[in-house]
Amino acid sequence: MGYRVAVVGATGNVGREMLNILAERQFPVDELAALASRRSLGTEVSFGDQTLKTQDLATFDFEGWDIALFAIGSDATKDYAPKAARSGCVVIDNSSLYRYDPQVPLVVPEVNPEAVEGYREKNIIANPNCSTAQMVVALKPLHDRAKIKRVVVSTYQSVSGAGKEGMDELWDQTKAIYNPTDEVAPKKFQKQIAFNVIPHIDVFMEDGSTKEEWKMVAETKKIVDTAIKVTATCVRVPVFVGHAEAINLEFEDHLDEEEAREILRQAPGIMVVDKREDGGYITPVECVGDFATFISRIRQDSTIDNGLNLWCVSDNLRKGAALNAVQIAETLANRVLKKG
Repeated sequence: MGYRVAVVGATGNVGREMLNILAERQFPVDELAALASRRSLGTEVSFGDQTLKTQDLATFDFEGWDIALFAIGSDATKDYAPKAARSGCVVIDNSSLYRYDPQVPLVVPEVNPEAVEGYREKNIIANPNCSTAQMVVALKPLHDRAKIKRVVVSTYQSVSGAGKEGMDELWDQTKAIYNPTDEVAPKKFQKQIAFNVIPHIDVFMEDGSTKEEWKMVAETKKIVDTAIKVTATCVRVPVFVGHAEAINLEFEDHLDEEEAREILRQAPGIMVVDKREDGGYITPVECVGDFATFISRIRQDSTIDNGLNLWCVSDNLRKGAALNAVQIAETLANRVLKKG
């Protein structure tokens, strides 16, 4: 016996990826509804070997549905997620709307699977920000061994994190570089993204941080440990899919790089590719379509006591969004709902 599952925002990048991953991981679906806004009504999407037509989110009745995976913006989520939750359908939300709500669990299944049981407060579970999700998968097993005091992270985030408009802008600007008569002015991003990097994701805050950087701080504390100090610099780079992060860690106890490497090899959701030779590491283009979070360049930081550096790469449309949401659904099904 399976579940009745709705994918909300099924025509977007993340929604389509959710459908792909539900099929790939053979989530026990008895019935699936692909939901979208009225302007996308009737658009066809794929679910395994099935082709589904999207239904109108505005008129959809969530009564009798078990799980809804939301992949729409915060504004629309604010309208429809409570409606679904009140109908008895558990909402797994990919927007930022509920991440910092103390009554809503923020879950990365490799890190804090037990937190899903807190869904009962509002019938909602939040999915973390894409840059946070991959980082905490790497932090948790190391934190369990040596207790992390401080994290300094610089991100290299792909344009798909800004949606289809971000990917289109990179594509159009790249073409225009070779045809100067077709100049494409920045719209989605603050400056030209083609052949450039932009140290600005989301809005600026009073302390000079951007909202994206603040998210990494707040979410890491909520998911892993409130005592961890985190400072982040988040940068948009001209890559279509795949986020990379350079992470510097300071521990309370000494952790040798060889032991750290072995801990990460044994950790769920992680693939270690760390050879000290040309090409002995993973880059964003190599992680696309993969479920794993890849860790490379593990090495001691001799400038501080108990320091370690590592390089972390993941497909942001998967682990950073769709995959984590499906993993939450799997955890919910295994720990709480348990049909069949």
